[in-house]
Amino acid sequence: MPVPEIIPIAHEPDYRTSTIGRFDGGQFFASITYASPESEERDDAREGRKQLYAVLHKFNPEGSHTDSDIWCAGTWDQQQRHRYDEHSPLNLAERKLEGMLAGLPGREYGSIAIRPFQLTVDGVVFGLVTECHGEDEDGEHDWAELYPDGLGFGDPWDGECST
Repeated sequence: MPVPEIIPIAHEPDYRTSTIGRFDGGQFFASITYASPESEERDDAREGRKQLYAVLHKFNPEGSHTDSDIWCAGTWDQQQRHRYDEHSPLNLAERKLEGMLAGLPGREYGSIAIRPFQLTVDGVVFGLVTECHGEDEDGEHDWAELYPDGLGFGDPWDGECST
């Protein structure tokens, strides 16, 4: 089944879509995620260089992307060295995301429906990108992947994600 123009994403409390919903200006998807630039060579040290981001994507009521706030808190290596420190990248990212969400007037958590979008920050692709996962690689797009979070959406397009 082809990708619909507007893709539903189900709100799942205590899971990876717990910080999505609506606000007075439209809809939002917020997360904390690790990512590496696509251009970076794959080697043993790559894992330690992954960067931790606090991300807030905003959409209008019709689901079109309007803005993103993407903030890098540090690297995996820094997190491992300072994991119990209040200034660890994870703690910094969590506080930053809390502030981003607090800035959304009328915020309510719940399911959303958004259009595919894509942007690149620090060499990292962010967005809901359509892809072909069927047998014919050159065929019709039948999948939507949220990058860099690694959440996938597909038929029956009910908002449930696959990781």
